[in-house]
Amino acid sequence: MHRVASSGSNGGSVRNRKEKKLTYVLNDANDSKHCAGVNCLDVLKSSVSSDRSYLFTGSRDGTLKRWAFDEDASFCSATFESHVDWVNDAALAGESTLVSCSSDTTVKTWDSLSDGACTRTFRQHTDYVTCLAVAAKNNNVVASGGLGGEVFIWDIGAALSPVTKPNDAMEESSTNGLGNSQPVTSLRNVGSSNNISVQSSPSHGYAPTIAKGHKESVYALAMNDAGTMLVSGGTEKVLRVWDPRSGSKTMKLRGHTDNVRVLLLDSTGRFCLSGSSDSMIRLWDLGQQRCLHTYAVHTDSVWALACTPSFTHVYSGGRDQSLYLTDLATRESVLMCTKEHPIQQLALQDDSIWVATIDSSVERWPAEVQSPEKVFQRGGSFLAGNLSFNRARVSLEGLNPPPAYKEPLMTIPGSHPIVQHEILNNKRQILTKDAGDSVKLWDITKGVVVEDFGKISFEEKKEELFEMVSIPSWFTVDTRLGCLSLHLETPQCFSAEMYSADLKVSGRPEDDKINLGRETLKGLLGHWMAKKKHKPKPQALTSGDVLSVKDTKKNLNASKSEDSSAGNDPVYPPFEFPSISPPSIITEGSQGGPWRKKITEFTGTEDEKDFPLWCLDAVLNNRLPPRENTKLSFFLHPCEGSNVQVVTLGKLSAPRILRVHKVTNYVVEKMVLDSPLDSLAIDGASVSGGPQQLFAGYGLLTAGSKPWQKLRPSIEILCNNQVLSPEWSLATVRTFVWKKPEDLILNYRVAVAK
Repeated sequence: MHRVASSGSNGGSVRNRKEKKLTYVLNDANDSKHCAGVNCLDVLKSSVSSDRSYLFTGSRDGTLKRWAFDEDASFCSATFESHVDWVNDAALAGESTLVSCSSDTTVKTWDSLSDGACTRTFRQHTDYVTCLAVAAKNNNVVASGGLGGEVFIWDIGAALSPVTKPNDAMEESSTNGLGNSQPVTSLRNVGSSNNISVQSSPSHGYAPTIAKGHKESVYALAMNDAGTMLVSGGTEKVLRVWDPRSGSKTMKLRGHTDNVRVLLLDSTGRFCLSGSSDSMIRLWDLGQQRCLHTYAVHTDSVWALACTPSFTHVYSGGRDQSLYLTDLATRESVLMCTKEHPIQQLALQDDSIWVATIDSSVERWPAEVQSPEKVFQRGGSFLAGNLSFNRARVSLEGLNPPPAYKEPLMTIPGSHPIVQHEILNNKRQILTKDAGDSVKLWDITKGVVVEDFGKISFEEKKEELFEMVSIPSWFTVDTRLGCLSLHLETPQCFSAEMYSADLKVSGRPEDDKINLGRETLKGLLGHWMAKKKHKPKPQALTSGDVLSVKDTKKNLNASKSEDSSAGNDPVYPPFEFPSISPPSIITEGSQGGPWRKKITEFTGTEDEKDFPLWCLDAVLNNRLPPRENTKLSFFLHPCEGSNVQVVTLGKLSAPRILRVHKVTNYVVEKMVLDSPLDSLAIDGASVSGGPQQLFAGYGLLTAGSKPWQKLRPSIEILCNNQVLSPEWSLATVRTFVWKKPEDLILNYRVAVAK
């Protein structure tokens, strides 16, 4: 503790640029499962390069997964992690290229048969990218649409091919972080290891074709097999038809009364199926530019369609949680199955259909794709009407037929997403509740579940875990991805400190302070720092090379700096993150591209520029930015009506985490060591003979007591007339006892022995 100056202010530095934040995403014990709703599905059938079929799924947890099958079982054979927000759609282009789009405004390409290699990231969109379309027989043609009203047509082959770069662009590209350099295109891109590079002008690389015309959000795209026709739909309630080779609009079709959510084209591009939030399915003849039929099958929004190869029957699902099969010619429909959640995506495989919902699980149901009439033979069919309100009325009257199938053929289970969370007062633990009503306690500085309480009352457990402790908020949290995402921003993330003794960190002095934000960053970057430390050194000089004195000093200083850097400090046990189901880091690179990567996948070759500067300053150089509220000002007075010695005048300042017993020691030291031996007065009683007799008179001495200089009289510290616990911090006292905006006032007195 020290006195606060009567005037003056603390200096502060002004940062000239916007600081980037760092986010880390915690995974549960099994990250081979999706932990949020599955937005997209696609099936890769057996091919020349692969002798087995795969299912690809994209989720709101920001990842894609490849599923392989062994007899009647499935397993996750790869996780594709690079998107930093919801994956909204995915499609296979050819035998090995997977294309995905996300709410992070990017379109990404992947090597679908790899262990998760992202081959390129395109950042042309200005808002969420919601949908994709791929030409089945022209695998290089891919279209993307989003909430910005933009539709881009990509030639994937040209976009992924190397291009000639000028020397300056080559230099910037070759020095970017997170992996090997990638060719510069007209877009900022993220390479196979989330490699971030600069945006170049279109003349230096590939630029997509733009289909201009949408004034509002685009939610659906469809393309014919040859890639010569593209249809789009969205909140404008119309279908627009384009020539993807030029980006020119050829027609506009009206009929739906609400958002167009899903589109399908037949192989030739003549017929189109559309599903809308108006609950209707429409069949269009694009040659005649008119709607042929409407199908009132669903009672709510239609979100997913899948058609038989002959384009004679359509499978449909949506918000009403029902999967239907409809004969487009006869209008006969049958309820195939019902779900507990709205259906978001459908994908056909052999004689079955994969169904994805806003739940994290995926199910495979029988579909009789080759002979769909067999489903109608099971009974319960009805005739689809022309008007949606007729279908809704039938549903309300309880006339819905029973589903044709009761159980799925296979289920790929997911983890329950987190739906509720509470940051505990210790600012190290978070209590969560998932969609399955399971309550868990997380330690965010370790990234692990401390305890799984099962299905109990979240509110009761929150009250039970309440601690009377006040620690500054040093992070923010959200559960948008279905799991905990912790956001760190400077200087807030460095505002919380704890004593090493409270964290049970051995080998450090009891009063040594540990910064929670810095140590958490060290734990997150521990793998990267270890790899970086042991990466290969520059090659030794050959016999013909001459090393100058300047070079020698430079290398020597660099070596000393590396050896003595804070990055070599150990990661303390309270901040060690697991190698199994490790967290992922999300941040923005030095050149504007966000990236995401598991902490155990760092190779040490990543460029430091792709981490926030403040993060590296804290971890490698132990240099923290100026922080506010790390100390607390207070007054220390004797209790009213007490004649206890005044030990200090004016305002004091101490760390917010200072314990009350430290204040007690301060008072004792002042009373004992700064007072004459022959005159002390406590509570109006004048005692001669020094502190030994004085404290003995209050019953504070026992047999075998040490010399009076080492005695500690029983001093009580009070606030608002409440005796304070010696283990409380000053911040705790201010928050829970003082409860005023003014400077804290503490009182002290000698406690009389009872």
